[in-house]
Amino acid sequence: MLYTCVRGLLSLLLVSLLCVSVQAQPLRLYTEEYPPINFSENGKPTGLATEVVQAIMLRTGQNAPINVVPWARGYQQALTRPNTGLFVTMRTREREELFKWVGPLTRSVASFYALRSSFLSIKSLEEAREYGEIAVPRDWYSHQRLQALGFTNLTPVTGPAQVVSMLKRGRIKLMVLDNLTLSTLLAQGDIKVDEVQLLFEFVHSDSYIAFSPDTDDALIARWQRELDDMKSDGSFAAIHQKWLPGEPLPELLPAPVDAP
Repeated sequence: MLYTCVRGLLSLLLVSLLCVSVQAQPLRLYTEEYPPINFSENGKPTGLATEVVQAIMLRTGQNAPINVVPWARGYQQALTRPNTGLFVTMRTREREELFKWVGPLTRSVASFYALRSSFLSIKSLEEAREYGEIAVPRDWYSHQRLQALGFTNLTPVTGPAQVVSMLKRGRIKLMVLDNLTLSTLLAQGDIKVDEVQLLFEFVHSDSYIAFSPDTDDALIARWQRELDDMKSDGSFAAIHQKWLPGEPLPELLPAPVDAP
């Protein structure tokens, strides 16, 4: 009986120490090259979401470094490492239970695009599934959704800039990107906007800051409260319109997760 009680107390102590260890870990933040939402400039992170995250940390008194890394790496860190945030992350049904969420920050539409000079006429997922290679950023929400829909002709690459580069070089003729970053990425890839044709829209999604599942609930609640306060006092709108002039604010467009 005594042995059982002692073993039970030791187990409770171990669990308590593990919880303290998780909560004691410093906050880590990751983002990717996804202009103008988040990207690096002269070696420093910037963009719409970056400014929002920095403003939230200023309000909460935190000072966590923001690391700009390939998306797949940041995604894996947020999945497995306590007290880790990844932005922006599209909140989809496949990811809903994998993270804790703060947002929304943006609303975007992922679509299929091709160069006009290719004269492609693809109007549905069924037609796209039967086509040749389709370039997508690795582990993006569009990549994960198309995989779930049974697409076997996907060519995942490091990030959206590589997708545009493949289109420019004629490596692929069909790509999936979203409307918020398309013009910036095309300009960086030396492609004019009117050279690219929207074939059909694929999925609507809202972007969030995704935190690892072991992140303290109190931190999630505090960050969401500060973001809500920014939306109430107008500071969020100022940042949003600075980077996405003319685009409506996400809270004015309520929609279910991963709306068609």
